[in-house]
Amino acid sequence: MKIIDRYILTRFLQTFFFVVLILILVIVVIDITEKTEKFAKNNLSASEILGYYLDFIPFMANLLTPITVFIATVYVTAKMAGHTEIIAILSGGTSFRRLMLPYFIGAAIIGGISFYLTGWVIPNSNKSRIAFELEYFKSNYRYDKTNVHIQVAHNTYLYLMRFNNQSNIGYRFTLERIDSTVLLEKLTADRIQWLEEEERWRLINWRNRKIDGMHEIITQGKEMDTTLVILPSEFGNDYKEYDGMTIPELNDQINTLRFRGASNVEVYEVEKYIRFTSPFTVIILAMMGVIVSAKKRRGGAGFQIALGFFLSFVFILLFTMTKSIAETGAINPMYSVWIPNITFAGITLLLYKTVPR
Repeated sequence: MKIIDRYILTRFLQTFFFVVLILILVIVVIDITEKTEKFAKNNLSASEILGYYLDFIPFMANLLTPITVFIATVYVTAKMAGHTEIIAILSGGTSFRRLMLPYFIGAAIIGGISFYLTGWVIPNSNKSRIAFELEYFKSNYRYDKTNVHIQVAHNTYLYLMRFNNQSNIGYRFTLERIDSTVLLEKLTADRIQWLEEEERWRLINWRNRKIDGMHEIITQGKEMDTTLVILPSEFGNDYKEYDGMTIPELNDQINTLRFRGASNVEVYEVEKYIRFTSPFTVIILAMMGVIVSAKKRRGGAGFQIALGFFLSFVFILLFTMTKSIAETGAINPMYSVWIPNITFAGITLLLYKTVPR
């Protein structure tokens, strides 16, 4: 690596971490201001609040990484262009493509570290962060879904008309065992209630039908304790549950939801694919940042920096739109999360053709 490469790479990384620090400080101050009343209402100690923000800061820093890389790239390159350093480098025989190498290396390093952190490290700290928010900020959650259908085994299906997560009681319970299109067994109950100490379910006013060809055996009773493959936690608040899952845990959750025929599997698939595309996002935005800010302007670096913020806003808007559409199941999640990257990669190539050599 040449001296000029080390010079650019060092400035790029220093600026990146400085911008992250500034943004995080601003976000934390705003967040504390918004939550001060809730902290006081729950009588939280300084150590509890500090522990929450020690989990909150890495999450936010990683979330801001792609845009922060872009802003840092634009700032560093625009400053170099303003000081005629870019012209001197190109005049010395270095091609513009070669000039972009240290930025590419820096973006690859940041993207790789970000991928590892968001895939295996940050989700573990997010578990405690999410638990903190659920306990103190989202404590009044009520499960409001009705007509819940869950496939609990290869040929076994569970139905609940509704579930009260405050009392852990489900209403209009049905468990059916079906072979192809033939009903083999059907267990129904007016209510099911979770017994915390016994760690099992109690069926109230139950009735069971076993069908064997032309024969049918019916049993019934007022109460029966049994075990089921579901737990009350499955009807709890799933607020940002995916943030607390590592990539292997996301894969397991996706497989479980697919098996059960759940309707919200796309949310977890989008989260999984975003983690894989994020490193490429970092590299693409870094390359775009070099291109839009490498030209020296009489007015200084203000225009390039403003352009950088504008493109960042467009990227966030496009990313948010495609993410929201994918979570509804309208388009394949794997394709949707690549749309912003493909779009901005095309814009980057187009801009590259217009850069003076």
